[in-house]
Amino acid sequence: MNAAADGARIVRDGETLRFDGALIRAAVPDLWPGAAERIEGVRRFDLRAVDRVDSAGLALLSLLAERCGAVAIDGMPSGLAELRAAYRLGEDLRFAHV
Repeated sequence: MNAAADGARIVRDGETLRFDGALIRAAVPDLWPGAAERIEGVRRFDLRAVDRVDSAGLALLSLLAERCGAVAIDGMPSGLAELRAAYRLGEDLRFAHV
């Protein structure tokens, strides 16, 4: 488990990374090291327990998704759809190729 001071956390469960709390600027520096270490073999991000996402949280998710390759996303926390559209990210949180 990897946790931030504000309570956000990431837990590896088989091929799934489960995210909890708010994926926001204050949490990302604490979450990044542990998430980056656990990424090999991940095929799914579970965002159902995420309260909200800001641009820093989206950057974390996008970088992790890029390292994973094809990843399925469960959940749509507040802010994710708008940010995904603004940055032209696909449903898998990777940059859409135009």
